Amino acid sequence: MGAGFSLFHKNLSSCYGDRDLTKPGLGDLPESCVALILQNLDPVEICRFSKLNRAFHGASWADFVWESKLPPDYRLILEKILGGFPENLSKRDIFTFLSRVNSFDEGNKKAWVDKRTGGLCLCISAKGLSITGIDDRRYWSHLPNDESRFSSVAYVQQIWWFQVDGEIDFPFPAGTYSVFFRLHLGKPGKRFGWKVCDTEQVHGWNIKPVRFQLSTEDGQHSSSQCMLTEAGNWSHHHAGDFVVSKTKNSSTKIKFSMTQIDCTHTKGGLCLDSVVVYPSSCKDRLMQV
Repeated sequence: MGAGFSLFHKNLSSCYGDRDLTKPGLGDLPESCVALILQNLDPVEICRFSKLNRAFHGASWADFVWESKLPPDYRLILEKILGGFPENLSKRDIFTFLSRVNSFDEGNKKAWVDKRTGGLCLCISAKGLSITGIDDRRYWSHLPNDESRFSSVAYVQQIWWFQVDGEIDFPFPAGTYSVFFRLHLGKPGKRFGWKVCDTEQVHGWNIKPVRFQLSTEDGQHSSSQCMLTEAGNWSHHHAGDFVVSKTKNSSTKIKFSMTQIDCTHTKGGLCLDSVVVYPSSCKDRLMQV
């Protein structure tokens, strides 16, 4: 009998590699315990650990694990993007959907949840902004651009009065957010597959500064100004920050603007791609936008 047990143990060992079956391993942990472990990881790590074994894979679908990763007002966010709340979706499916870049408002706005932090990010195209003179082709035009999330940018050739206004009413989760204008001095393009920049029409931005302003419906306000000098690259210009309190359980309305309305000189040769709203803790990822 002893010899038979030894042979049986040897055969099992050959199926499970060198693992000692008399000692418990990760695969022996109950899914409920594994889920408690996964709850303390970020979403990317949860997906990686789900490939370890069946217990981790099953635990990675637990609703309470993903509930803790979703923004508290995820239902409002989904309703804003989709116009309604989809039923019968697991919390992991909801997180997967929100972590993708989702378009709404006729494609002029995009929103997504940061996969690492769960913070909400938002992007508004130039076509979703109010731009003075945008319909006059003597001043403005829309250029195709493969470096934009919206495939096109607004380009001003020459204008006296430069004013861009925008607003967004969105259920931002509690936290501090930063607003940026994504700009490019010069007309970007390609020649023989290489990126090029036409700076011939760039002028006027080094004479007087551009003013950026931000305000919220609850009285928050910020204002700053700077010269636009760096041509040939996309850059993010900070318009201001705003705070959403934990007690707020509805949409937050913000207004923002970019102006250079000194009519003593013209300015031109500027591309406006979008306005970006990011959690202030995630500002270092703006180069991916």
